[in-house]
Amino acid sequence: MNYMNSYPRNLRKQNNIMINSKLNLSKKRIFSGIQPTGNLHLGNYLGAIKNWVNLQRDISSIFSIVDLHAITVPQEPSKLKSSTHEVTAAIIASGIDPKKAIVFNQSSVKEHAELAWMFNCVCRIGWLNRMTQFKEKAGKNRENATVGLYGYPVLMAADILLYKATHVPVGDDQKQHIELARDIASSFNNMFARDGQKDFFSLPEPQILGQATRVMSLRDGTKKMSKSDASDASRINLTDTKEEISNKIKKAKTDPHPLPETIEELSTRPEALNLINIYSSLSNQSIDQTLSQFCGQGFSFFKPKLIDLAIETLNPISFEMRKLLNDRKEIDKILRNGADNARKIAEPVLKQVKEIVGFVI
Repeated sequence: MNYMNSYPRNLRKQNNIMINSKLNLSKKRIFSGIQPTGNLHLGNYLGAIKNWVNLQRDISSIFSIVDLHAITVPQEPSKLKSSTHEVTAAIIASGIDPKKAIVFNQSSVKEHAELAWMFNCVCRIGWLNRMTQFKEKAGKNRENATVGLYGYPVLMAADILLYKATHVPVGDDQKQHIELARDIASSFNNMFARDGQKDFFSLPEPQILGQATRVMSLRDGTKKMSKSDASDASRINLTDTKEEISNKIKKAKTDPHPLPETIEELSTRPEALNLINIYSSLSNQSIDQTLSQFCGQGFSFFKPKLIDLAIETLNPISFEMRKLLNDRKEIDKILRNGADNARKIAEPVLKQVKEIVGFVI
């Protein structure tokens, strides 16, 4: 996907975002969120969580279970709470350390909603009208979509800028929202500019990391792996057993041709590319290295290797998730502590924003 060409021309020119730039670890902070929709799958792990685990070691990291975003579409309250616990357990089981990174649920820090309202008064309707994800989610029922779904990207901008995040690890489908966050930050700076004063908000950069930034369905290599897919066989869930992982990969759609020597030869073979992509990310090697390892081999040889690797990676996560979910009070404690730490950063930032805007505080 050509990132720059996916945005309106005027936005591309204004922001000139650099993608995949290496992090300068000094004075950097990352913020990223994940919705508590439950049933996390391999795409969530490889596209986001695995990268979070690596980033937390070297850079100030804030990770949020974004439950305010979740209610932009109808949610069953008891299921939302359960999903919040499940997602928290999943990211901790995957290696996120609450002692190194801040982990909290978004609704516990009220400053997110307050800043989002102020940004609603900065953001332009025309910008939101260009958001492709809203068009996809609203579909033909756009008139029945909620204001929350429409304004989702504004809240996302508040999530990021509330912590003065410099980089935002995101998947391909969220890059346009980071572009909007930059536009909002820039507009806020311009609206409240004062002589000799530095811009209050810096412009965050999207960080697209790893081989599998976009994991595709096991049944259709042209569609993203998703929990909303009617077929459970289309995805590998983090809670799947060894047998389920094995069966899903065995039945994953492929083609009759052997694996090629170069990635260019996979351009018309989306299912093959997807499996190679997954293997490369799980094994921490490049696609070229994986093709060098398996070129000339058929899927009858490759799939068992992928099954072994997937089980080796995911089975310990699944085991630890079940262990954590047996003590939900401990999960609540982790989230409360994370919210306390997040608030220590968010409160002074919001106070400064209120002062800049002219509120009496």
